[in-house]
Amino acid sequence: MGSTNTYNVIDYGATGDGKTDDSQAFLSAWQKTCSTPGASTLVIPSKGVFLLKKNIILKGPCQATNMNIQLEGRITVASQSAWVGDKSMIILITNVNGLTIDGSGGSIEGFGSSWWPCKKCPRPSVLSFNSCNGLSVSYLTIRNSPQAHITINGCVGATFSNIIIQSPSDSPNTDGIDISSSKNIWIKDSTIASGDDCIAIIGDSSYINATGIACGPGHGISIGSLGRNQGHDKVEQVYVYNCSFTQTTNGARIKTFQGGPGYAKNIIYEKITLTQAYNPIIINQNYTDLTSDGGVQVSGVTFRGFKGTSADDKAITLACGSQGCFNIVLDQISITSSLSGKPASCSCINAHGTATSTDPNCASLLK
Repeated sequence: MGSTNTYNVIDYGATGDGKTDDSQAFLSAWQKTCSTPGASTLVIPSKGVFLLKKNIILKGPCQATNMNIQLEGRITVASQSAWVGDKSMIILITNVNGLTIDGSGGSIEGFGSSWWPCKKCPRPSVLSFNSCNGLSVSYLTIRNSPQAHITINGCVGATFSNIIIQSPSDSPNTDGIDISSSKNIWIKDSTIASGDDCIAIIGDSSYINATGIACGPGHGISIGSLGRNQGHDKVEQVYVYNCSFTQTTNGARIKTFQGGPGYAKNIIYEKITLTQAYNPIIINQNYTDLTSDGGVQVSGVTFRGFKGTSADDKAITLACGSQGCFNIVLDQISITSSLSGKPASCSCINAHGTATSTDPNCASLLK
């Protein structure tokens, strides 16, 4: 790192006083970092609170072949009333390859509490990646996003590790990490508490791994929703391993709209620990009240090595559409109900597959 060119946002006009808008200083420092050949690092220093009142778009491609962002300080987002930027995102990083973000010691505070009361109003996501390949993000903390905390779109080859995401259970649409149109994404060793999905894997995504994730509160680790507005969505090759769901509204979930074409296949949830989680295992192909025929084809889904407690008696729900779900595997499942006198249950509709060493018994699972 001795030959690395380092650019500190303070040197480009940032005050770090938590009152002055530092967004232009961030952009100026980024432009210098991005345009410098070789190894180049943008530094947000530890001494300071850096306020953003409008979006910052960190654009590539860059001349730097080794791009780094060192987040040592605290970034905070202006309240809804003080925000003057676009309301779709706060920080967008786009078309940057080979970027490394180290958030050790730093954090981003989204100040979502000022945005959440108006659920139908546009609300921005805190950190969005678009068309970034070879991305590495580690030790990053994001709290209280107005909407999703991290979105990943059109990226190939990205690793997110030791991420902390924190929002209250009643914060609307505050997904932890949303993945769309991306491939070879690995999220590992992270803690996510949110008011919506801890992780959502949506259309045209494949080879997605989530390992060592502690989820809760939140809506679980979800495939979907897929097929919205009859869109053709495809998700495949997903592996969720060694994760925990604590007091979540869902655990391992696949959710699709009626009538939408496409598929969700070759998906494995394995070695999952449950603590008073609602809907520990759920496939829901009736995500709305629409009555359209057909829908996303769900097949080749394995739920293996689940143990712990469900918040109520609904431990396993496989509610497939009229076209059916196929090659569903339930194996080594031990889920007990937290409700006294109400044993855990399994409900299957149009679901075809096998169940071995599974408690509760799934007699309604079709061959």
